[in-house]
Amino acid sequence: MAVETSDVETGAETVTASVVGGSGFTGGELLRLLAGHPNFELAEVTSRSKAGKSVGSVHPPLRGTDLRFTEPDDLESVDVLFTATPHGVSMEQIDDFFEIADTVVDLSADFRLNTEEQYDEWYDGHVAPEYLERAEYALPEINRESLPGADLIAGGGCNATATILGLYPLVEAGIVDGDQQIVVDVKVGSSEGGAGGGEASSHPERSGVVRPYAPTGHRHEAEIEQFLGTTVAFTCHAVDMVRGASATSHVFPSGPVSKGDLWKAYRGCYEDEPFVRMAAGGSGVYRYPEPKAVAGTNVAEVGFELDPSNKRVVVFSAIDNMMKGSAGQAVHAANVALGFEETAGLEFAGLHPVGAP
Repeated sequence: MAVETSDVETGAETVTASVVGGSGFTGGELLRLLAGHPNFELAEVTSRSKAGKSVGSVHPPLRGTDLRFTEPDDLESVDVLFTATPHGVSMEQIDDFFEIADTVVDLSADFRLNTEEQYDEWYDGHVAPEYLERAEYALPEINRESLPGADLIAGGGCNATATILGLYPLVEAGIVDGDQQIVVDVKVGSSEGGAGGGEASSHPERSGVVRPYAPTGHRHEAEIEQFLGTTVAFTCHAVDMVRGASATSHVFPSGPVSKGDLWKAYRGCYEDEPFVRMAAGGSGVYRYPEPKAVAGTNVAEVGFELDPSNKRVVVFSAIDNMMKGSAGQAVHAANVALGFEETAGLEFAGLHPVGAP
């Protein structure tokens, strides 16, 4: 449903929203955002494993709320349905979801890619490919013009989001045109594995590590290639932090590039973006982007450094994987799609100092 601008300006317009699969880490972030959002009335949250339990017993920041988890089969009709389910669930149930809601915002990987062939290559196929052309990617910084009025919104992957936001200005400026070698190294926190991440995400196994877990063939490569039009050599490491994704991209441009060119490219893309800020070698401890500086926020930090000795541009980008990489991105996209103020419900600027993100 579209919302009248005049209603949004008065703050009077609200829509009902429910969350499917709200017991995980990302589901908790999504509930926190919706509970404090001026335009969403949180109606229901489902979880098969937690049905009947209070939301606050699973997500401590929401203690004191009356909301309880319900069975997914008991969902009632709402205006907007957010789905924070594992990959494969939404594509199986998408017809049922649209029986319940006018707008579906899916945080899984089920509708991120454009074609059935991509899902055959990178995932395990797709059972509802007719919806792929209908879905709009939930990253306003690169897809804002297509989001208004969208009724199926597909959340981006956190590693892809960090990488795309870092490299996108170089593509827009023509510094990257698809012929360059690009090497991307991403460091991610344990929350990326989800609440049921298993042994590899447990604290004793995660503590103190810098562990390669996807040296090649990471599924998020498909998103990066789709939206940037270039291939990347992509590697992920699991590191000792809870929140965050930090991407370091090494780009070897075909022609000469100056720092002035880089500043022009990044300012041209992000100067007016409410949730992207530059951190490119200034003073102080936090001279370049890092997840700790954006923990709990919908902000992406982006920066760069030029290495003339080997004609290399080093691009840094950092996000909170559960916020800008998932729940925050979903709410931001929903705001744009429904005609709300873009920053509604997402104004939290973060804390400093904090512990491990």
